[in-house]
Amino acid sequence: MSDDSLHILVFPWLAFGHMLPFLELSKSLAKRGHRITYVSTPRNIQQLHQNQPNLSPFIQFLSFPLPSVKHLPEAAESTREVPAEKVGYLKKAFDDLEAPFSAFFKSACSDKSTRLDWVIIDFAPHWVPKIAQDHGVPCTFFSVFPATTLVFMGPCSELIGGSRTSPKDFTVPPIWVPFPSNLAMYPHDARFIPYFYAKNESDVTDAERLVTVISRSKFICVKSSYNHDQSKWLSLLTELYEKKVVPVGLLPPSIDASPIKQSTTAHGEVDVIDWLDQQPAESVLYIAFGSEAALSIELLHELALGIEMSKVRFLWALRKPASVSEDTRILPEGFEERTKDIGVVTDWAPQMRVLAHASVGGHLTHCGWSSVVENFQFGHPLVQLPICSDQGLNARVLEEKKVGVFVPRDDETGDFSRDDVAKVVRILMEEDEGKVIRQNAKQLKEIYADQASHEKHIDDFVEKLKKFQQNV
Repeated sequence: MSDDSLHILVFPWLAFGHMLPFLELSKSLAKRGHRITYVSTPRNIQQLHQNQPNLSPFIQFLSFPLPSVKHLPEAAESTREVPAEKVGYLKKAFDDLEAPFSAFFKSACSDKSTRLDWVIIDFAPHWVPKIAQDHGVPCTFFSVFPATTLVFMGPCSELIGGSRTSPKDFTVPPIWVPFPSNLAMYPHDARFIPYFYAKNESDVTDAERLVTVISRSKFICVKSSYNHDQSKWLSLLTELYEKKVVPVGLLPPSIDASPIKQSTTAHGEVDVIDWLDQQPAESVLYIAFGSEAALSIELLHELALGIEMSKVRFLWALRKPASVSEDTRILPEGFEERTKDIGVVTDWAPQMRVLAHASVGGHLTHCGWSSVVENFQFGHPLVQLPICSDQGLNARVLEEKKVGVFVPRDDETGDFSRDDVAKVVRILMEEDEGKVIRQNAKQLKEIYADQASHEKHIDDFVEKLKKFQQNV
């Protein structure tokens, strides 16, 4: 380590959609010789190691056992393992880490060899900034969401006691956006917005968590890029937060980060890359909804039947939702047998390797920000089916770029039909109507695959850390 290297603690929320971007940021900082202490729970750390075994020696994992909480499923340590209605209990257990974390922090700061220079935190550990502040260590909030999402949620004064009081208020662009924009939630997405502002089992709202970490951070860092038409949003966010907002780039994982292993299907184990090798160029629709998002069983069946009706080749990485029992059938009876000549349904796929494959021609996605970033490194057009969180907002931004096709949804229920799924898939993958969309998506590759830009964003971020530290 050089004399000007930093010791940085990173602390993400217990969701893989958060832990993985925090890990990518950690790897980028470690590559520059900075020492990283990555905090999570034992099971999550084990899974991160299994999925990315070749990590930098500069990254040290610090494990805190998750305290037991009544009603929280046994051994559950991430949102992937908890039904949506029980995530509040996970947050309660997470908050119970405050005491052991505080004891560790005090010990680390009392020894010059382990003293921390910075803490990079997620929205959830709202109690960390006060602990760090008591020991003279500055914090920065790292948003795994793009600047557009944070702008949409608004300044701290809007997050608590703001002007939007009903879900309908979130279906139009915010009044504080001074330029033309379609940034708004779909009606079926807005139904869930009250959960962000409501008390849960942890007795702390998500809005309160976010306000605390924003207000107590020296500056804000965001998974955004100046090259992704984000400049105006980053500038606006700086005005709304009244503090510096720094983009760290898009943090795309490398293809080599995807492990090579067999995937399990209804017909036994299969090497999905070997299967893709046997398909024509740009003929396969890759279907994946990330590590957290989940459709109901009824909508999964409707989606599957629509895919079958389209007669398009497909590779579907389908994880069983945490809310269903092991013996629940999540696909229609006979679906995999009827489609075995054109498609594969697997429990897991090496996403980066799949997206990089020449036979893939489109991606049916929930529009999670990490999945969007990974997809456009390879310029694939999208079938857009947002499910929750910021996904609808991401889809709105992409709508302006005309790089995908939406599956029509019912405004009230969010339901969709197999006929619409089949129609949209055929438009995207085969019909002349989708030609412009396919071309627009390929053009985005120049931005998302610009490795030099990604590296410069990290270099600039490190300079900001060093500059702010000098002023602490």
